[in-house]
Amino acid sequence: MTDIWSLPDFDGHEAVHFVTDPVSGLKAIIAMHSTHLGPAAGGSRFWHYAENEQALTDALRLSRGMSYKNAMAGLPLGGGKAVILADENRTKTPAMLAAFGRAVDRLGGHYVTAEDVGIGVADMQAVRRETRHVAGLPVAEGSVGGDPGPHTSYGVFLGIKAAVKRALGRDDLSGLHIAMQGAGSVASGVARRAAAEGAHLTIADVDAAKVAALANEVGGAIGDPATILALEADVVSPNALGAILDDASIAALRAPIVAGGANNQLARPEHGRQLMERGILYAPDYVINAGGIINVSTEYLQDGGPEVVKGRIEGIPARLEAIWAESQASGRDAGTVADAMAQKLIGRG
Repeated sequence: MTDIWSLPDFDGHEAVHFVTDPVSGLKAIIAMHSTHLGPAAGGSRFWHYAENEQALTDALRLSRGMSYKNAMAGLPLGGGKAVILADENRTKTPAMLAAFGRAVDRLGGHYVTAEDVGIGVADMQAVRRETRHVAGLPVAEGSVGGDPGPHTSYGVFLGIKAAVKRALGRDDLSGLHIAMQGAGSVASGVARRAAAEGAHLTIADVDAAKVAALANEVGGAIGDPATILALEADVVSPNALGAILDDASIAALRAPIVAGGANNQLARPEHGRQLMERGILYAPDYVINAGGIINVSTEYLQDGGPEVVKGRIEGIPARLEAIWAESQASGRDAGTVADAMAQKLIGRG
């Protein structure tokens, strides 16, 4: 039997809920890391895991990341995350989404959900029929809400520019080479903005059709998913799944900057130190990719309009710069510095 309290990624989580609905076939995990600053907020991931333990690890890591992300973004929200365990065929039914909505509702507003990998706006509409504790819903033009992906990509783009300024002394991306891992919603938004500023892109994704379409749109090259992180470039931008920066991949990096939208990029906390020792500037993922949750928070709390969202996202570079400055002054890596800042904000520092 797995002892959840002794798992490496269990970090004093306030609650971990295992949800089963035999009628719909729903199996899900809702992890609530902290409600110190407000209700635990974080998206719902629909994914096929080879082992159930992998789903639990994902839920624990992602929910902790949301605590840190929301705190560092200055939002009155705690951190949570849901993972819905998909079968090999990624079967998703209205009954399954309804059952998940009822599970969220039973938590009485202590957890607020939204889109994540494998879950779209239409899915959130189905969940919303069972609970009001949902964001990322369709809205009229000029209103706050909808798919958080474009807001995440805007923040990541600004974060990449901040990293380029600090590491390379450049105010723009013109002529720089970005090796991009992923071709999904966030990666696509970053690629379009970077290409418009004159960056050259090499893009890799396991979905051949998706990466071909994006590369064609932005005039980029198609890379190999197995080697994209080791490509010689000015920026490596991970925008797919997490835990991709480990001993082997860090040793193989040939770029001075790692800055992207993927969650939990460091396989283990000590890998942040390895990046620093190699002289690679790292943008802590939950700081650079906070644009989506900023939009979700503003929608759910109804505390501003589109310009407020834009202004809050445009605060991301300053937060990154504060982390890098403290890292340089203290000799601690950027990931450790960011974690310490976030832990203090949620009352654990």
